Amino acid sequence: MAKRKNKQSDETGKGARPFWSGTLTFGLVSVPVDLYPGNRSSRVPLRMLGPAGQPLARRYYSQKTGHDLDDDEIVRGYEIEKDKYVVITDEELERLAPEQSRDIDLRRFVDLESIPPLYFDRSYFLAPSKGSEKAYRLLSETMAKSGLAGIATFVMRGKEYLVTIFPENGILRAETMRFPDELRSPKEIGLPERKKTSAASVKKFERVISKHSQKQLPISELKDEKTAKLLKEEEPGREAQSGVINTTRGRVGRSPLDPPTNSKRPKGWAFNFQVEKRSHDKWRKH
Repeated sequence: MAKRKNKQSDETGKGARPFWSGTLTFGLVSVPVDLYPGNRSSRVPLRMLGPAGQPLARRYYSQKTGHDLDDDEIVRGYEIEKDKYVVITDEELERLAPEQSRDIDLRRFVDLESIPPLYFDRSYFLAPSKGSEKAYRLLSETMAKSGLAGIATFVMRGKEYLVTIFPENGILRAETMRFPDELRSPKEIGLPERKKTSAASVKKFERVISKHSQKQLPISELKDEKTAKLLKEEEPGREAQSGVINTTRGRVGRSPLDPPTNSKRPKGWAFNFQVEKRSHDKWRKH
């Protein structure tokens, strides 16, 4: 039986590779660093399949004519009002793109506690490049002692990011940040205004919360149960080495859109199958 490779064990054994390298700079100080993602998805990637189990592909088409479009026919635009757009060319986008740089430009240092967590977006590790371990360690220890975080900008994949850099257990963490106009206020959502609560009600809630409180978050209990169940469901398919598995019916080698074996077809089955078949025939023609 062929076994699926465990991505996590591969990364642990061989060592993860940085997807960006550059230099952390401020004043006359420069520290070469490598950037690693601080998280990874453990969810099972699911593909859209046709009735025979063949992978499907998406195509762009004109809502006006219904015809499929080739890549060289597609442009980008900005909607200024309903159904009215301003076309933006690739040349215009290139002029607006930030200047390519391999520097993480530390512009200022602030108290880490002064940054609201809702401004943080994605988490990364900053590791020292070969030969910069001493400077890296000195910067990390100094920032930890002062309780400060650095606010920096850097360009990655053609986009400029605002990032917070702070020490954690001897290493430097980097959190890309959201801009203020990307955050909603309670007023925009329509949350009710704060009203005074009676002391008796507060005491009651304090007792309930205290009953269910722990000093530390039990990290080991945080599990993705849905992914675990899905992996368990697909196990028969791995053993059978078949391209299409219907885990719900317990059958191997048949599509969920195959007609039932008994004479009584569930209501709506024929319609669903024909819609899927017509969709498949459309892609086959192109």
